[in-house]
Amino acid sequence: MAFVKGAWRILVAIKDGLVLLFLLLFFGALYAALSYSPKPGKTVSSGALLLDLNGSIVEQPAEIGAMALLSGSGPDAKEYRLSDIVAALDSAKTDAKVKAVVLNLDGFLGGGQVAMARVGKALDAVRAAKKPVLAYATLYSDDGYQIAAHATEVWSDPLGGVAIMGRGGSNLYYKGLIDKLGVNTHVYRVGTYKSFVEPFTRAEQSPEAKQANQALAGSLWQSWQDDVAKARPKAKIAAYAANPLAAAQAVGGDMGKAALANGLVDKLGDEAAFGERVAQIAGEAASDKAGSFATIDLASYVKARKPANDGQIGVLTIAGDIVDGEAGPGTAAGDTISDLLLTALDEKELKALVVRVDSPGGSVMASEKIRGAILKAKGDGLPVVVSMANVAASGGYWVSTPADIIFAEPDTITGSIGVFGILPSFEGTLAKMGITTDGVRTTPLSGQPDIAGGTTPEFDHIMQLGVENIYRRFVGLVAQSRKKSPEAIDAIAQGRVWDGGTARQIGLVDRFGGLEEAIAEAARRAKLDPAKAKAYYIEKQPDSFTAFVQSVADREQGDASAPPRDMLARQALIQRGWAMQAVSDVKALVMGAGVRADCLECRGYGAPKHRNAAQERSVLAMLAEYWR
Repeated sequence: MAFVKGAWRILVAIKDGLVLLFLLLFFGALYAALSYSPKPGKTVSSGALLLDLNGSIVEQPAEIGAMALLSGSGPDAKEYRLSDIVAALDSAKTDAKVKAVVLNLDGFLGGGQVAMARVGKALDAVRAAKKPVLAYATLYSDDGYQIAAHATEVWSDPLGGVAIMGRGGSNLYYKGLIDKLGVNTHVYRVGTYKSFVEPFTRAEQSPEAKQANQALAGSLWQSWQDDVAKARPKAKIAAYAANPLAAAQAVGGDMGKAALANGLVDKLGDEAAFGERVAQIAGEAASDKAGSFATIDLASYVKARKPANDGQIGVLTIAGDIVDGEAGPGTAAGDTISDLLLTALDEKELKALVVRVDSPGGSVMASEKIRGAILKAKGDGLPVVVSMANVAASGGYWVSTPADIIFAEPDTITGSIGVFGILPSFEGTLAKMGITTDGVRTTPLSGQPDIAGGTTPEFDHIMQLGVENIYRRFVGLVAQSRKKSPEAIDAIAQGRVWDGGTARQIGLVDRFGGLEEAIAEAARRAKLDPAKAKAYYIEKQPDSFTAFVQSVADREQGDASAPPRDMLARQALIQRGWAMQAVSDVKALVMGAGVRADCLECRGYGAPKHRNAAQERSVLAMLAEYWR
């Protein structure tokens, strides 16, 4: 009997092994089929290169785990890498099989002013090559219209139009709620303008923060208008944005006609009519579906032309919040980024390093860890060039201090040189429920920080002294980097945020230019030919299974959900944004890094944060548990 049981176990094990082997072979073959692409240098098809931007443009797309993709709990919109879009447009200029470039911006969520200006510049180059660019959306928002303005023809649905909001908006302030709950918020900070902590200590902006934020918003808004006016001179953009009510009243509330009358769009028509117009230029598709046209898929086009990642100019991307520990792309985790750079320095024959920064900052410890790894590259004799994208402030500026030269754009948000720490304690909350604390101490710091019983004056004083010390270190790093006195840097620091144009005037950045200019400068400093220098992107690569699942998800995404297409429907996105902001703020208060170099104002100027279903469920569960 024992022999029979043993033989049966062996047979079951063999069967399980064969099933597993079959599944591995099946998924491997399926992945190979789905990930097949033509060899570099060959086009996928002939027609219009379609940029169907159903999501946002970012410096570095966030990593989504395979299980999140399979369970449908990942973000609700796609992220498109800025460099991929620019590279595709640069190739399209000279590709005879690309008859036109088409922008479908119906589901576009933005990407920040610097990124929009870079895409606009690439579209201008396509037009200069005598190739038409056509844009379509039901309703254009600020970021979408900024790139659509660079099109040869701008179309809008008759029921849509152009909604120009301008820069500015509201932040949430929690002081009233915190007082009602009895929470004691201990704040340790340096910087007159370091307003990140204000939502927890005030019911409104401080006068200093409001003044600085108004100046920043005004500068960026003027730059946006200048870009659009230059790209589309016939658009009466200033008058339209300044008095949208008058524009709407003149046409009886028909916003499509208002956009047409003010020169913001060239044609009103639905998506089918737009497709028929594209088909006249790029050719008809094999499909009989109304409005279809010969299309070149963006993802396939990018993949077919992606160069080998084997250059001598290392490009390290620091994108997203700077956090301690490890994380995937899209979040600037100190351990992960420093390890990636140190590994690249050890394994690759790099001649120079370009650091591309698109971050509002975060943990001081993580920022310092990244800075240390960049200093290792500098110690190895590599020229270090920093390229600032939409945002490079607070911790984003901290990691930029080792640079030999800093490139930024006029619309880059930078500075915010300040430091703070924040700690909640709940002695007041517990007292409301009849709960008190008591104990013994042997030193003034025994049991500190005591979030249940409150902090001691000695602890608070030591924490404030520590924050002041880190601020002096921050100012010293900037002073050394910019070759100025600490007093001169302190005068322009204090947590204040600057636009790129002003930052150049006061010496926080050196030159205007994007990533391409930074790579060329790094090549020159390394005594390489800028025309022949190639980049090596220092970035974590997804595992094969995750890449396979992502490729499937990308193919299915078009049918997953329809974007909101009118102004009222888009309020759902705004409400969701408020909810996610509240979640993020509470997380920063309770779980954030102790001492931070972070920028509150910067978070409204980059690519939007997308909803994550798993995160929303976890927050709802937490609230349900609290109120149960």
